[in-house]
Amino acid sequence: MSLWNNDNEIEFFRASLQNFATPEQIFYFLQNEYYAYVPKGYSAEGQTINSRNSLIGKFTETWCKSIFDSVANSLDLYAVNGVICDELGLTRSSPADMAFCSTNAIQQEPSNIKLLFEIKMSIISNYKFTAPHSVVWIGDYNQHRGNPSLLRSDSMLKAIGKAINVRVSCQESTKIPIVVLGNSPITNHYTHKVDFLKASGVLQGFWSLYPMPTTTTFIKETHGRGFITINNTNELLPLCKNLVDTDMSYFSSMMPKDRIGEIIRIANQEVTDIGKAEKFLQLIRG
Repeated sequence: MSLWNNDNEIEFFRASLQNFATPEQIFYFLQNEYYAYVPKGYSAEGQTINSRNSLIGKFTETWCKSIFDSVANSLDLYAVNGVICDELGLTRSSPADMAFCSTNAIQQEPSNIKLLFEIKMSIISNYKFTAPHSVVWIGDYNQHRGNPSLLRSDSMLKAIGKAINVRVSCQESTKIPIVVLGNSPITNHYTHKVDFLKASGVLQGFWSLYPMPTTTTFIKETHGRGFITINNTNELLPLCKNLVDTDMSYFSSMMPKDRIGEIIRIANQEVTDIGKAEKFLQLIRG
């Protein structure tokens, strides 16, 4: 399968119109024409399209599963949408958008979850709809007034907040990698933040699944690879395999330097590097 492109966005609009949505629910009606986003130079005329958010959310979660199914299977795992795990703070009202699990079930134990994905994808480009079936691309995200996917600050903050909520939920959460999936670049404002979040272990990265969202210049990758753009599906397996196979452990603390030095001294008494790491983690977590 190919990664995200204009055809996926057109497919979303056509499927929605054919099955359950009216044009007014998924398009702006401006100057007697329907647009996916308000073009630059136009007024929104007080319109908001909140009803589209849940529809595109469901669509992109299903699409991501179709892309990652083969990756999960190659790792002897299952890609599962809407995973619930109360111990990790993943409830029915706020489940994991997708996870790699050792069993093919929505209700999971922490030990069965090997990789968590938060999906922040949306319609990126602008389109014009003409009844009865025509949906035509009219410009990329630089030509409309919307801030889609990871270009939207509240999407970034919600994804970060979800990751932190998992991280502070229980001891088992320290072993589970977390990745945010988007289909847009990020803004310059977040370049250092995503690298810090990756370096500190809160998140293991922000990945855009849209290789070419615009023909103009955009951020494809940050210096610390906290954000990367996936160029083809072949890149996904080694990235996911590395996260699943590597025995990582998240730790975070704030304590006096003399206590940190004491912990390092005690941990250093262990014979092996793994033993030193385990003792350090045990002591720093109190």
